[in-house]
Amino acid sequence: MHREHTRVVKIGNRVIGGGNPVLIQSMTNTRTEDIKATIEQIRRLEAAGCEIVRCTVPSREAAAALAEIKKNISIPLVADIHFDYRLAIAAMENGADKIRINPGNIGGEDKLRAVVDVARQLDVPIRVGVNSGSLEKNLIEKYGRVTAEGLVESALDKVRMIEDMGYDRLVISIKSSDVLICIRAHELIAKETDYPLHVGITEAGTVFAGNIKSAVGLGIILYQGIGDTIRVSLTGDPVEEVKSAKLILKTLGLRSGGIEIISCPTCGRTQIDLIKLATQVEEMTADIDLDIKLAVMGCAVNGPGEAKEADIGIAGGKGEGLLIKHGKIIRKVDEEELLDVLRQELLNWK
Repeated sequence: MHREHTRVVKIGNRVIGGGNPVLIQSMTNTRTEDIKATIEQIRRLEAAGCEIVRCTVPSREAAAALAEIKKNISIPLVADIHFDYRLAIAAMENGADKIRINPGNIGGEDKLRAVVDVARQLDVPIRVGVNSGSLEKNLIEKYGRVTAEGLVESALDKVRMIEDMGYDRLVISIKSSDVLICIRAHELIAKETDYPLHVGITEAGTVFAGNIKSAVGLGIILYQGIGDTIRVSLTGDPVEEVKSAKLILKTLGLRSGGIEIISCPTCGRTQIDLIKLATQVEEMTADIDLDIKLAVMGCAVNGPGEAKEADIGIAGGKGEGLLIKHGKIIRKVDEEELLDVLRQELLNWK
């Protein structure tokens, strides 16, 4: 697998690459200058399981805010920089654990060199980011359109620019909103470099559409052994990005822990309000840290059998349900009591 052979890069108090666990990232959508709001959002992200967080730095005030923000969070802080190389330098001087830049829009070779010199002095890794929306005109003309090959060529050209300046603490990011282009680009670049890769489907869309596109794209890329850190990009609360990333990693066997909920799709045989119950179970178990499988089933046909295959489960009937644990029926419970009984079983899990 590619990720087992990528370079190890330290980002604050975490590491990526070299076969280390694939880390989950998200990005704040607060104004970074609003220190209080940004800290509050990052703490919510931390609680949800975010392991690296990125903030945009569009101004001197935002760069200065990083120092106070960093004092109040416990995960690595990445500064996202575009256009103004001075903001990249200011972000690093204010404690950014990593910077994200596109060397093509930072203002020319001399300005890029100034950024690289400070990164070297402060030992700050650089994420070299290329998106399909920012692909250079000459590469679009060369390949006839935005292509995976063009994205890879652009990224590797920028990596070589920084390597020629004597620095190699790099992470590469090549993103596209086109899932198939994104998959192909990662397959290509994995053959060309051993730098760790930050993977995501950019501008994926709303929570609904973005989750589907991200699950398909990230799932295929990660399953091939490619990718050292991921972000699920959604138009919505960034906490949803973290929840989705955790489930993608767990589904692929790249992450353990947390309760896995399985539930039936319901049919005409269902005599319990299963849709409401399954949603309530998902919300109720969000703060319970158990590595188990929990079944929420809705009828007597498949329910008991499926629930018995889980560590614990509830199988609904008419106004009531069975509580099943370790394959055995424990008791019959009225519908309105099912949720409370299940929570108590989980809190006293053995």
